[in-house]
Amino acid sequence: MLKEFKDFIIKGNAIDLAVGVLIGASFGNVVTAITKGVIDPLLNSIGGKPDVSLKLWIFDAGLVANAALSLLITGAVLFFVFIKPMQKLKALTEKPAAPAPPPEPSAEEKLLAEIRDLLKQKA
Repeated sequence: MLKEFKDFIIKGNAIDLAVGVLIGASFGNVVTAITKGVIDPLLNSIGGKPDVSLKLWIFDAGLVANAALSLLITGAVLFFVFIKPMQKLKALTEKPAAPAPPPEPSAEEKLLAEIRDLLKQKA
């Protein structure tokens, strides 16, 4: 069982996942800093602090609305500041793929071509 565990850890998937989680956490801190340091002050200067307070009986639907608004803002920051520029950079650095050669004609298509050629010869 110890050997299987060692194989699992060394296989790469677990290590890749661990590195991804750690980088994701660090990246989350960067996005939070950009959102709180740049986006929130910009929104506050335009229209005040976006804080929704909506009490429905004992429930606070405003918390859900604030979380949804925060998710949208964070998603927009991620998309426009990180994802789109990285996609453009990746497109610039990748070589265009060579077009795939046309597929070989099937046996049926070859037979039909032979029949067509024979009919042309007789005509």
